[in-house]
Amino acid sequence: MPTIPTSEPTLIDAGNTAKWLKSLPEYPASAGWVLSYELVNAAQRIAFSSTPSTDDHLVNVSAATTGSWVPGSYDWRALATLGAEIYTVGKGRIEIAPAFGAAVDARSQARRTLQAIEATLEGRASSATAEYQIAGRALKYIPIPELLMLRDRFRRDVKAQDDAAAVAAGLGARGRIFVRFGS
Repeated sequence: MPTIPTSEPTLIDAGNTAKWLKSLPEYPASAGWVLSYELVNAAQRIAFSSTPSTDDHLVNVSAATTGSWVPGSYDWRALATLGAEIYTVGKGRIEIAPAFGAAVDARSQARRTLQAIEATLEGRASSATAEYQIAGRALKYIPIPELLMLRDRFRRDVKAQDDAAAVAAGLGARGRIFVRFGS
């Protein structure tokens, strides 16, 4: 049986059980205090409560419940409640990660931008139009030399990310050849 953490996590994977045991000596569960949590971001509000575990508060959110949570960053607060008394006993930030295997775009911002720039360049390769005007409204495209500079910048960013991932996986950075000369 895994050890139950005693503090709030900073990351919860959607579709996994979220469990921790919170000790609040000033607000013991045995005296009737209930610990509840609110997670809020611009798109969603998530609320759940603990159950008593002697004096402590056991938070145990099922995998089925977290599986419905929308991935993203949330601000959270913990509330201790007894009747009409409510006290904030904790605050923080938590990340809800997508469930493994969920259909999400896991590309980095740099990789998405690079691919968008390359698609734009490919589409513009067959068009000589730099700007046009219809009914008094004008549209002007980013000049191709500027797109090429942006593409090169994002290529470097993506390569740096790929190199960092390769080093983290123990593979070493691509494109580097190390030579040692000895006698």
